[in-house]
Amino acid sequence: MTNIEMSSVDVFAALGNDRRFQIVQWLHDPVAHFPAQQDGDLVTDGVCSGAIVKKLGLSQPSVTAHMKILIAANIVRSKKIKQWTFYQIDSESLKQAGNLIAGLVGKN
Repeated sequence: MTNIEMSSVDVFAALGNDRRFQIVQWLHDPVAHFPAQQDGDLVTDGVCSGAIVKKLGLSQPSVTAHMKILIAANIVRSKKIKQWTFYQIDSESLKQAGNLIAGLVGKN
């Protein structure tokens, strides 16, 4: 398997979990899904992990585990501001995954 194929497998595996898929949907339009933050801009800096924890209703360690998988698949990027971690979508990786799907559909 090439590196491109492997990264695509990682993306699809990461998005195959309903909670991670929900997080990605929320991060795609953070202003529509999260309240304004005291530290960090929703669009520029990303969404604070605490807001994701609250919205999902899971523990911080559970959300952190989900976010690590999304980061490893290059779907999400993280950024530290003060003691908090903020998360944003990596749009380019998602576009590449979409292009892969489109290419597979076009081959039939």
